[in-house]
Amino acid sequence: MEVEQETSLTPGLTDSPEIKACCATAYQSDWARLLLGDSFHPGGLALTERLGTLLNLSPGKRVLDVATGQGASAIFLAQRFGCDVIGIDFGDASIQVATTAANAAGVAHLTRFQQGDAETLVGIDDSAFDAVICECAFCTFPDKPAATGQFMRVLRPGGRVALSDLTRAGETPESLQGLLAWIACIADAQPIEEYTRYFEEAGFYITLTEAHDEALLSMVRDIRGNLLGTELLARLKRLDLPGADFEQAKALARAAFEAVQRKRFGYALIVASKSG
Repeated sequence: MEVEQETSLTPGLTDSPEIKACCATAYQSDWARLLLGDSFHPGGLALTERLGTLLNLSPGKRVLDVATGQGASAIFLAQRFGCDVIGIDFGDASIQVATTAANAAGVAHLTRFQQGDAETLVGIDDSAFDAVICECAFCTFPDKPAATGQFMRVLRPGGRVALSDLTRAGETPESLQGLLAWIACIADAQPIEEYTRYFEEAGFYITLTEAHDEALLSMVRDIRGNLLGTELLARLKRLDLPGADFEQAKALARAAFEAVQRKRFGYALIVASKSG
């Protein structure tokens, strides 16, 4: 995806359509897969399994995977826990990839994928799910209160939501602001207390918070290595990535790595429950 160098942009709710479209396009691109692999969040499927365990998932449980991407977590949860999973994502292309992957994995009977917006969840019934999971995406939602309100609406009484996301300590460095940083899940990362506040204001009560900063450091380190390898392949004409700005991407990755090392950014799991 070609991203304009608009480092001065500070996204707000009026920018929501652009932010959502850019994030969806970026995460369903070959560029993202080359840098991030199959699991687009720190900790990979090991942390997905941790969330599933915390939610006590089992056969017959209904799970909504919000911002499912290309379906890796939804497919894993169906395989590991035998639960029924509906994955929603803003990007149509990601939904197609996820559906194909579920068929290949033999879990098409347990999974369904559809296009959707986390802030509205159109077509999702009230009190339809036992659990909601959202990995490394909540911080990219422009209207976070709307999203937590939707999570509350679609959960049955006693249902739970499990979130994993970037956390921030102090102000976001200027080098990690702007549209590209927003797409990279950095620009609107917030202190964990802010995330829990969104959920509490929606009516949830927090049952667990858990730090996993080492998973973020490992992922950023891997991205920097993958970025160098991808740039080399592109220079050798073995990869065609039109519009890729390697210098901008390397600068962002370097700034992110330094910020994580200085404990300016971390990664955390949050579990919250709806009253029964």
